[in-house]
Amino acid sequence: MKAWKKVLGIAAISGMTLGLAACGSSSDKGKDSGDKGTVSLKMYQVGDKPENYDKLMEIANKRIKEKINATVDIQYVGWGDWDKKMSAVIASGEAYDVSFAFQYVPNAQKGAFADLTELSEKYAKDYMDQLPEMYVKGNKIDGKLYAIPVYGNAWAQQMLTFNQSFVEKYDLDISKVDGSYESATEVLRQFHEKEPNIAAFAIGQSFKASYNADYPLGKDYPFAVKLDDEKNPKIINRYEDPEFQDILKTLHGWYKEGLIPSDAATSTTDYPLDKDTWFMREETQGPVDYGDTILTNAAGRPLVSRPLTEQLESTSQAQMANFVVGNASKNKEKAVEFLNLLNTDAELLNGLVYGVEGEQWEKVGDDKLKLLDGYQPNTHMAAWNTGNNMILYTQESITDEQIKERDESIENAKVSPILGFQFVTDKVKTQMTNVINVMNRYAASLNTGTVDPEKNIDELNNELEKAGIKEVMTEMQSQLDAFVKENK
Repeated sequence: MKAWKKVLGIAAISGMTLGLAACGSSSDKGKDSGDKGTVSLKMYQVGDKPENYDKLMEIANKRIKEKINATVDIQYVGWGDWDKKMSAVIASGEAYDVSFAFQYVPNAQKGAFADLTELSEKYAKDYMDQLPEMYVKGNKIDGKLYAIPVYGNAWAQQMLTFNQSFVEKYDLDISKVDGSYESATEVLRQFHEKEPNIAAFAIGQSFKASYNADYPLGKDYPFAVKLDDEKNPKIINRYEDPEFQDILKTLHGWYKEGLIPSDAATSTTDYPLDKDTWFMREETQGPVDYGDTILTNAAGRPLVSRPLTEQLESTSQAQMANFVVGNASKNKEKAVEFLNLLNTDAELLNGLVYGVEGEQWEKVGDDKLKLLDGYQPNTHMAAWNTGNNMILYTQESITDEQIKERDESIENAKVSPILGFQFVTDKVKTQMTNVINVMNRYAASLNTGTVDPEKNIDELNNELEKAGIKEVMTEMQSQLDAFVKENK
């Protein structure tokens, strides 16, 4: 998912329909900002600080002050420093006001974040009324809400994305690629014959194969729930699932044919979207990507994708971009009021996501815009972790039909049978550590097709057995059964 976030950041930087950004706040501990009664909010945000931050926030804070008598100062923390910095902030009990959520579930359970169940209904009702139910359900912990989520990609779908320049150059037919890795085999072979030194399927050591399942703890762990288990979801070890084993066999076949880089299991090689170093890759898309629009803009040239999995509303999507209020904040009500404004005031949000109006963009009609030459990388905030994507203006290239399709897809997307389920690991912490240690030894080589699954999966599963996977699955299933019963 981090990779997906980075792609969205690139998309925003290269002039996307939805630059996904985040906005924040700074100050000390809620003291006056110089004007009597004006509250100064301190906010942490992940990512790089825009080069024109001072100008963006001068405009934004004028609007914020007019509307709710507050100002916001965003303190940016780079991705590389984020975990260390926020761990220290939370451990110290610092009285910050707003932050992009760091380790949302465990830190909420520890009491690091303010309970927003009632505050959100009182001070952010306008925005909360717009949110699809999946965002609230996916963020509740023991019945309480600790985050104001960004309404963005309400569902996610794994796609196989192709470099259109190669598709056209070699007249390759990708229309039969649909719903499985296996369906891409023939077109990968055709490409490899033409370009044996370019990665046909560009993957590296962090790659985890996808299929129609949801993952209670993410793909690093072996646990999964198949999407057809709607009424009685069952926890499985996907490496024991024949369907997933067949996928690994397909990938191993690709590896043997040279369709996957020979060093994939250990490689951290980057395959930039705008370079001809790859033919096919796996990407995540959602409704506000408007098909391949975001990726194509990020690449600066046409890319085309084919579906691999279903469109799925899940807990991970609900928690994709959460904002929390520090439990030690002296300004909880004003912090929530600010988050409501950020997500309902189109003038404020678009000015942050697209930059300075008149210099970087201009309105074309009521809700569309044209990007100007001044719209450059790192001169605006990004979009996936800023605010309500539904009030962002769309570029002229986005048609009304695309917007209609976006809204219909949000209404019709499949809902994960475990949406909102939060596994409490207290009783199986030792086994969990053992399981992830085993996965760290096997996952990369199996998922990249480097080793033969028929010879190695049994060994993996035997090691998982010794690590205590059955105890974890039993505890997880018990908690899931109770969750399903409570939510019927």
